Amino acid sequence: MPQNEHIELHRKRHGQRLDHHERKRKKESREVHERSHKAKKLIGLKAKLYHKQRHAEKIQMKKTLKMHEQRKTKQKNDDKTPEGAVPAYLLDREGQSRAKVLSNMIKQKRKEKAGKWEVPLPKVRAQGETEVLKVIKTGKRQKKAWKRMVTKVCFVGDGFTRKPPKYERFIRPMGLRFKKAHVTHPELKATFCLPILGVKKNPSSPLYTSLGVITKGTVVEVNVSELGLVTQGGKVIWGKYAQVTNNPENDGCINATVPGYPEFTRNVLTTTKNTKIQHAVGFQSQDHQEDR
Repeated sequence: MPQNEHIELHRKRHGQRLDHHERKRKKESREVHERSHKAKKLIGLKAKLYHKQRHAEKIQMKKTLKMHEQRKTKQKNDDKTPEGAVPAYLLDREGQSRAKVLSNMIKQKRKEKAGKWEVPLPKVRAQGETEVLKVIKTGKRQKKAWKRMVTKVCFVGDGFTRKPPKYERFIRPMGLRFKKAHVTHPELKATFCLPILGVKKNPSSPLYTSLGVITKGTVVEVNVSELGLVTQGGKVIWGKYAQVTNNPENDGCINATVPGYPEFTRNVLTTTKNTKIQHAVGFQSQDHQEDR
């Protein structure tokens, strides 16, 4: 059993082939024909097992497509039918409202597997490693270059403790550590200064996510418990995801917008779910962050 991620490490150091994406695209286009050929040639028990597997995959695919179609459909709603006098040209119209999709946790989990999220900034410029991490040379002759200093805004949790400076690989300056963000809520049409709970995903690199680096397009989770938002089940919404829409290192503040992400909910009196929320958001231990 392999002890290290040798392939991933090699890709980080040396990159990929110049025609990697082209080869990948061609391989994916060939898969359809190979799958069809395999389905025709297999016989006996192997054929039964393969057809059963393909049957389950097709059912899941149809459910996924139906779910995405349902998001864009309109359903009749008698409550929104106008009362009183209505103009003649509006008599044939019916009150319509957007279908409420993913109203419970099961549908929410299906959507996580099935589709993409609607975010304010679907495409952002990738941040290079030389741009985000500055090489710090150490040693008596300044020959060792294994330390890196983060040059972008980052988030560090309250319980974080630094390693001794001699062994600290990634240095996050105190002047670039932010704890609050200006979050705009499109439904409430207001902007709030909310504390950051963690960095969910930095689109540039998983390493930046684990380090808590915040750049344009990064998805962070913010604490919205002060706003008093409540779910249909009566639980207080603890955190919401928000996408950063500005360049924090240039502006000196973090501006974010709440996209179509689900909420993390928890009961106010419960404390056991706090750890689950932290793991889901992407909090990691100090040792794990420093060793990477």
